[in-house]
Amino acid sequence: MRISQCREEDVELLDTHMPFRGATSHHRERYTRQREGLGTFLVAWREGIPVGSCEVRWQGCAAPEVRAAHPGCPEVNGLGVWPETLRSQGIGTALIREAERLAGRRACEVIGLGVEKNNPRAHALYRRLGYLPSVPYLDCWGYEDGAGVAHRVADACVFMVKRL
Repeated sequence: MRISQCREEDVELLDTHMPFRGATSHHRERYTRQREGLGTFLVAWREGIPVGSCEVRWQGCAAPEVRAAHPGCPEVNGLGVWPETLRSQGIGTALIREAERLAGRRACEVIGLGVEKNNPRAHALYRRLGYLPSVPYLDCWGYEDGAGVAHRVADACVFMVKRL
């Protein structure tokens, strides 16, 4: 497995191999933020196929309560491994480790990530990697489906942090 920063030519492969329920490519949005210097979009590859990704958002979590509690804390956002049969094989851990390495190179003292309260498997992974629960918040986001209908989602989450 190899981890690299997303390149423009990778976006179409990500859309094909790691689909999202919305009509708009969230991979394209993450790549655009990377080009603007707001994030680093990491992709895990196995035999030339993308099998995982995450974004390090250098400006931190969008939730105001998290920003107030952890100003300047970059956020690992949108960690995903696909297909699900590849989970628990170290792909997510490798992506998080690379995000931590990049944050350390930027002299960040902490890094954080959000986890849905009803996702005990992810919560256990993050605890194992040294992340501690800090701030509960609602992760509010949206997407447009193939029929053009806008959907709004609010997930109950907890922000977890790790000292680097």
